[in-house]
Amino acid sequence: MTTRDRIGEGDEDRRGDLLFIGLFALFAGGVIVVDIFSTLHDRARFGQPVSWWEPTVWEVSSGVVFTALLPGMLWLVRRWPPRLERPFTWVAVYIAGGLVFSLFHVIGMGLLRSAAYSLIGGVYHALGPLGDWPYELRKDLLIYAGTLAGYPLWRQFRARGIPIHDTPDVLEVRDGARRVFVPVADLLWVEAAGNYVELHTRGGAVLHRASLAQMERRLAGFVRIHRSRLVSRAAVAQVETKSSGDFNLRLTSGETLAGSRRFRAALRSSAA
Repeated sequence: MTTRDRIGEGDEDRRGDLLFIGLFALFAGGVIVVDIFSTLHDRARFGQPVSWWEPTVWEVSSGVVFTALLPGMLWLVRRWPPRLERPFTWVAVYIAGGLVFSLFHVIGMGLLRSAAYSLIGGVYHALGPLGDWPYELRKDLLIYAGTLAGYPLWRQFRARGIPIHDTPDVLEVRDGARRVFVPVADLLWVEAAGNYVELHTRGGAVLHRASLAQMERRLAGFVRIHRSRLVSRAAVAQVETKSSGDFNLRLTSGETLAGSRRFRAALRSSAA
């Protein structure tokens, strides 16, 4: 069994990641060409001309290291996806990751430039770019943040045409290296959590890579009671309607869920 909408899982996901990296490299190549000619033009205009190969080495080394670090950034998003639950954890991880990413980029491009200059007969100090790290950090964090924001959107776009291949009665959920098999019959309610949903059973909650709309189509016997919440009709023990038209559901597990008046009619029709 394979859940195709999970980031980074299955052959389709690997192809999607490779395509993302390829598009990134293509875009980076275009930026490199523009930057090379801009540097040559600016140096000549200010009376500090350089040979064409120097800005080529500078820009290509930076682009190569960026692209080499990209799989690590994608892994970071897969390992710590943005979620509503415990946001400070993944925010802290992303901040630390950005600093590490920039440091590796600066050191890596310095080493490549030093090697390239040596082949041509010149001299370039490998750790020289570390002296400009605050300057490089600002640029690196912009690329880093753009990648972290763009990758989940890319995966969502790719997942639109990919069907979910869970069996009718079991959902396969990946949790790092573990596989968790959740019987649909054990599900009580489902709640949206960013690009994921939380599958709530009597034994606890499991995070699953899917949209709430996908789960609504997937799960027979579930009804939407809120824009971010589905509930199993069989798990509802009591409905309490408020004067505002909103309502509370008491589940057979003892939990209480809030429902929106917008979805009250759907709840009634499902009970008919």
